[in-house]
Amino acid sequence: MILGIGIDQVDTTRIADLLDRFGARGERRLFTDEELRRCGDRPRPAECLAARFAAKEAFVKALGTGLRGMAWTEIEVRGAENERPQLILHGNAAQAFERRGGTGIHVSLTHEAGTATATVLLETAD
Repeated sequence: MILGIGIDQVDTTRIADLLDRFGARGERRLFTDEELRRCGDRPRPAECLAARFAAKEAFVKALGTGLRGMAWTEIEVRGAENERPQLILHGNAAQAFERRGGTGIHVSLTHEAGTATATVLLETAD
C-alpha cells in the first residue's frame, strides 16, 4: 500500500550558488561524504547534487512530516552510474519512516537543462 508520494524540482544553479556561498559548511549540512564523493567525480557536480537534494525534499514530502527533527544528511542517495538510485535512511529519518509504518522506498532522479527532479514513493505493509 502507498504511504506517500513526493516530488521536488530544483534549479541546479541554486545548489551551485549555495555551495559557492557556504562552501564546505554548506556541503556537510546537506550531503553525506559519499554523496559529495560520487557527485564530485561527475562532469557537472551541481546537477548531481541538485538531484540528490530534490530526492531528500521529495522524501520528506512523501513522509508528510517535513524535515522536522531530521538532518539532511540522514537522508542519503546511493547508487552507481548505471544502477537504480536508493534512499538510505539514518538516525531520526529512519525512525520517522519506521514510526509511519514504512516498509519500502522507491526513488527516481532526473536532471536536464539546469533542472533536477526527483520522485519518491513510500510503501507500507498495511
